[in-house]
Amino acid sequence: MTLSLQELDSHLFKCADIIRDAVDPTDYKEFILPLVYYKAVSDEFEKQYEENVEKYGDEELARRPNLYDVPVVPEGYLWDDLRAVSDNVDQALNEAFDAVTDENPELQGVFRADYIDADALDDDRLGRLVEHLSTHDLDRDSIPPDMLGEAYMDLVRQFAEEEGKSGGQFFTPPHIVNLCVRLIDEFEDGMTFHDPTVGSGGMLIEAARYYREEQGGDSTKMTFTGQEVNPDIAAIAKMNLSIHGLDGEIEREDSLSKPAFTNEESNELTRFDRVLANFPFSADWDKDGLQDDPYERFNWHEKLPRADRGDYAFIMHMAKQLRRPERDEAGGKAAIVIPHGVLFRKHEGRYRTHMLEEDMVEAIVGLPENLFQNNSIPSAILVLNTNKPAEREDEVQFIHAADEAFYEELSNQNELTRDGLDHIVGNFREWTTEERVSRTVSLDEIRENDYNLNIALYVDTTEPEEDIDVGKELAKLRELQDKRGEIEETMSQHMEALSYE
Repeated sequence: MTLSLQELDSHLFKCADIIRDAVDPTDYKEFILPLVYYKAVSDEFEKQYEENVEKYGDEELARRPNLYDVPVVPEGYLWDDLRAVSDNVDQALNEAFDAVTDENPELQGVFRADYIDADALDDDRLGRLVEHLSTHDLDRDSIPPDMLGEAYMDLVRQFAEEEGKSGGQFFTPPHIVNLCVRLIDEFEDGMTFHDPTVGSGGMLIEAARYYREEQGGDSTKMTFTGQEVNPDIAAIAKMNLSIHGLDGEIEREDSLSKPAFTNEESNELTRFDRVLANFPFSADWDKDGLQDDPYERFNWHEKLPRADRGDYAFIMHMAKQLRRPERDEAGGKAAIVIPHGVLFRKHEGRYRTHMLEEDMVEAIVGLPENLFQNNSIPSAILVLNTNKPAEREDEVQFIHAADEAFYEELSNQNELTRDGLDHIVGNFREWTTEERVSRTVSLDEIRENDYNLNIALYVDTTEPEEDIDVGKELAKLRELQDKRGEIEETMSQHMEALSYE
């Protein structure tokens, strides 16, 4: 039976019902996502193995790793082998994950769940979980890879929603991700994409989907990398890229303190065609330890950003990761979700001055409030471009997209509408000036405002007052006066009848 995406979503999310009350909702992702990934890998490997046995007529020969485009599942650890276990299921799952990791070193750090430590996940619950996932095959013939990847992202999103505020730390709402991708979307084969605060990998996944589905490109000819400080979330990002069939690499550790993507020979950061990110707003960073940064990232001013507000540290880091035309490179673009304070906080004017005078700021898009699960404050998207077209040099486009025309109110947060997204992207691409929505501003004007990038300085964001039809309002007034006269006449008659003067 061929499943629809909705049916597949429902099937996968029922896993949460099986372990509900046994583990905290914040842990659903740690125990369910690896199992779904393992099931998909095992089903596809088993299918390819049977094809190889038939082709080569030799079971040992058919197991050669170079014959597979999925991780190799060692003998004795296929999904049906797990399904046959009824005692100590937790131990069997741990052993299976270890065996697959040993066979495929690239999966190191992916399977982090320890089912033995989760006391409430007994044989009954784990057995039902395995049995539930067994009801549908997840190989590529049964479920198209694009559908499986989308269902996996839907599962990640639902777990983030279950977690509430904390879930927003690893998941950016799809409409915001889509907007970021479309603002830097001149993609080509061979391009490199990076997210230094990658979370569950949504920015990279959307860039690949957009190139494939909206631009007719081949996302397998692109390279996707990311870095994530949380090891459990980094594991999800690795599984996410793998299940989407993307050529990618996810590294652990904090991208500011320990950048993983570097060129050891030149002692420089790796530079990318595109950078996408939603970094943690106003987070602490190791200012003291990075005073003498070997990669010279934080040199926009002699004074570094405050230790308790790392917004510009992240922005400087990402700017350094972009390709540069002066290095015989094509130049790079970045779309970065930022808190509004980045645009106007007085003590950070020194950093705005640098990036504006370097002419790398292409656009600023102001967004509505309450778009994120973990943050209700208004945010914006900062678009950087190290190789702006000649007609855009020394200009910045400001887009005010916080009005109700751009979003709809959902039960617990706001969401940009499709029309709203198209409106933003259309104005950006056409470099449009539209009353109360967008305006292209010269660098000279920004200098006159002391490099303050508050959108309200450049776009009239006040609510327009309704035009008053004086003649119509006077007619209403006369009508009311006539009615008052009639009422007073009636009252006088009543008072006279009652002998009141």
